[in-house]
Amino acid sequence: MQQIPLSEKLFHGAVSVEKAKDFMKPWRIPYNKKDFFYPNCISGQAEMPAGVRIKIRSNTQAITIGIVEAAELMEMDCVIDGTLVKTAYIPAGETMVSFDALTGQTKLIEIYLSQKVPVKVSGVWIDEGAAWERVDDTRLHWITYGSSITHCYYSDSPSQTWPALAAHKLDLNLTCLGYSGNCHLEPMVARMIRDLPADFISICAGINIVGGKTLSDRTFTPALIGFIQTIRDVHKNVPLVIISPIFHREREKAENEVGLSLEKVRREIRQVVDMLKRHGDQNIYYIDGLELFGEEFERYMPDGLHPNGEGDKIMAVRFQQLIESYVPISRIKT
Repeated sequence: MQQIPLSEKLFHGAVSVEKAKDFMKPWRIPYNKKDFFYPNCISGQAEMPAGVRIKIRSNTQAITIGIVEAAELMEMDCVIDGTLVKTAYIPAGETMVSFDALTGQTKLIEIYLSQKVPVKVSGVWIDEGAAWERVDDTRLHWITYGSSITHCYYSDSPSQTWPALAAHKLDLNLTCLGYSGNCHLEPMVARMIRDLPADFISICAGINIVGGKTLSDRTFTPALIGFIQTIRDVHKNVPLVIISPIFHREREKAENEVGLSLEKVRREIRQVVDMLKRHGDQNIYYIDGLELFGEEFERYMPDGLHPNGEGDKIMAVRFQQLIESYVPISRIKT
């Protein structure tokens, strides 16, 4: 087999790529500033490559990805011309994963890395003599920020998270900033989004803020305003969607110790969006999380909080429908 030279240009959906002698590792924060993303690189979530994929165009009939020993079971997906053809289950200690029996035609190959486990890629190999080229993704760039509901630990596989499915349906180039257990309107994340290229941005915030009691009824609204305005320092006219929390029965009405419930957070998010519109931001949009994934879909949340694989598919379809209703694609593409 022939080895493809490792390059950060092979990785799509990463914010940065750590380069070592024997591997490259995608990150969802700037690796050279990782100490700023307190605590511990957003609680260790930023090194898990949700939404990150290796992408080439080739007529190879097999592709092999080398990895530094998997610390635990991980999954990777092989997607050909937008269609999932195989999910590989890679046991702890394994250093190679292969996808074969591919067609001999020239095709777009995307290898979605695990969204649950950090991945150090040590090499990429294709058939001897096969033609290949790196791919520049010229589609509009979508950045989505959120919690575990956006990170999608419980999806069927890495390419079947709701952001990955929605990006495919909307024909967008995805960067997923879903950080499980986090999404507390971290100022460094706002600065990072501000400094990344973006044609469309979505933010789904509130559920962990209520659950973790990290912001109160006094501090939530100003923190959200500041987060949005930091992004607007650069992305002044980019369509920006603010999504309130999806349904979670336990936290809907009961206020926590610092005065927030999900119902109250939804009202405050709506008020912030309306206020910013009054002050001239005509490209900011509000989506009620109950429209995205409301009580009628509770059966797809086995733990009452996180959508399962089928729930993610529903969320992807609902997100597509809501975006096409509230934020016409023609507005994103102008």
